[in-house]
Parts: sequence; structure tokens; C-alpha cells
Amino acid sequence: MVKVIIGNDHSSVEVKNRLVRWLVSQGFEVTNAGVDTEESIDYPDIAEKACRDFLKGDYDFGILLCGTGIGISISANKIKGIRCALIHDSFCARMAKKHNNANFIAFGGRVTYNEPIESMITTFHTAVFEGGRHRQRVEKMDRLGERGC
Repeated sequence: MVKVIIGNDHSSVEVKNRLVRWLVSQGFEVTNAGVDTEESIDYPDIAEKACRDFLKGDYDFGILLCGTGIGISISANKIKGIRCALIHDSFCARMAKKHNNANFIAFGGRVTYNEPIESMITTFHTAVFEGGRHRQRVEKMDRLGERGC
């Protein structure tokens, strides 16, 4: 069974709930590391919780949501071992996995997309990291954080 962790702030509760229902209907096991109310909460705290749980757990990938997806993805990428891609379409979803071996994807709860988020998640999940020259680049990205850049 594919295990997914999902984290969201107050601005994306409705989208998170929709995605959780859909993921479960597709046979995914989902852990909710986000909030279920619209009471204001800081997205860096959600990113940290979801990412730290991901690194401790046996998850296949994670999904993060805030108003735009920008702040929560930036926050996630501060955590060693996390590669979070802000996704806007299926092409970006595919490349996030194939070329960057992303382990998290982020979306905005207040963003209007030209295709369903569910389609982008499917594309990301079914894509396979190509390795090769991309492995070297991913390793370089990971080392940037280790050097304190």
C-alpha cells in the first residue's frame, strides 16, 4: 500500500479534505499532519511536522498545502533530506520525480489550476526517477544544505 503524509495550514483545509478522500478512494494510506480548522496557523510549523514525520516514517511521498504552496514548500526545503517541488501542472509533477527525485509536492489551496490536483498527484506518483546525470544533480542539491549554503 502506498503511504502518503499530507500537511496543510488553515487556508487549505477544504482542498486537503478533498485530496484525503480521493487518495483513500485510490487505495492510498494517508496520514494527516495538517489542521482541520480555519483558525490561523503558521505554515512553517506544518511543514516541519510533516517533513520530520516523513523522515521518521515509512512514507512513499508527502503533500503540502498552504495558500499558494510557496511558503510551505520553501519551509520544507529547509529540512535536510526533503526535496519539495511546487507543482502547477502534470509536466512539473512528472519532472519533479523524474529529474529531481522530489519526495514532497506542494499546492496552493487558494490557487486555481488548469487541471485537477488529483491528476498532478497521479502523474507524480507514477513517474520514476531517471537517475543517471540527474542523480549527480540531486546529490549536489542535497550537499548545498549540508554546507550551510
